[in-house]
Amino acid sequence: MAEFVHLLPQVTIDGLLLGFVYAMVAIGYTMVYGVLEFINFAHSEIFMVGAFIGAELFLILKKAGILSGMPHILVLVLGLLAAMLITGLLGVLIEKVAYRPLRGAPRLVPLIAAIGVSFFLQDFMRAVATTIHGNFVTGVPELFNRQMVPLPGGLTMSVKAVLLIVSALIMMAALTLFVQRSRSGKAMRAVAQDMTTAGLMGINTDQIITLTFFVGAAMGGAAGTLFAVQYTAVDPYIGFILGIKAFTAAVFGGIGKLPGAVLGGVLLGIFESYGSAFMSLATKGAMGAEYKDVLAFALLILILIFKPSGLLGQDVSDKA
Repeated sequence: MAEFVHLLPQVTIDGLLLGFVYAMVAIGYTMVYGVLEFINFAHSEIFMVGAFIGAELFLILKKAGILSGMPHILVLVLGLLAAMLITGLLGVLIEKVAYRPLRGAPRLVPLIAAIGVSFFLQDFMRAVATTIHGNFVTGVPELFNRQMVPLPGGLTMSVKAVLLIVSALIMMAALTLFVQRSRSGKAMRAVAQDMTTAGLMGINTDQIITLTFFVGAAMGGAAGTLFAVQYTAVDPYIGFILGIKAFTAAVFGGIGKLPGAVLGGVLLGIFESYGSAFMSLATKGAMGAEYKDVLAFALLILILIFKPSGLLGQDVSDKA
């Protein structure tokens, strides 16, 4: 019990850090689902592409000798902006090429297309990374020189972890304001509620769907860059398990609702962190941290059985 109490605060912090990454990826799933009632399983690979974009930008700055003389906070901002722009455009391209032609098809058809896009992006990024570096695993230059921030109770947290959480909170708050207050955000909500009626009211539904894919993919790309900064290595397969967990988080919180994606992501991150740290103690070594993925998927099964609408519920409307 003493060891549990001693580890609890730091494990909670680690869980929050992981949870905000899940939340940012889950937002992309929930935005697309809220408008089209479609799970974009290629979104996890958009996250992976964002991680590579940030990593490559940092490597270019390092090779040019700029990285050491430039404030690292500015480097992080540049990486986030580049990743958000490129992955946002990638999301738009995927929607136009792979999903829009299938919009009237049975739901299973675009789902299969999304899985195909996912595998294509994995292999494409593997080929690109191998061509550039001779290895598909790409190391990320260390930012912020492992600086630590003291916390109450004798705890510490790295500067880049603090920046990850702060950046995630800022982007989520900006996205919420955009959806709730802006003209385009109101149009998104109208299309999500009833696409046919929104079109009859003069809303360009194709344009709004494109904007939804851009914003959702940009959030995924930003999450990928923050992940690369925190964990200092990326490969073409980092998005697979993380994407499934982010989808689990979206379902947990209530898929289709932005606050649900954030809540589900944070809670799943904490739950997984607790399991990883304390499962060995609870089972006297019979089960260790390697079972943390089992916890995430067990949670998904329990949610689907007992509360399939998620913690914040889900307003389901019939769509023409």
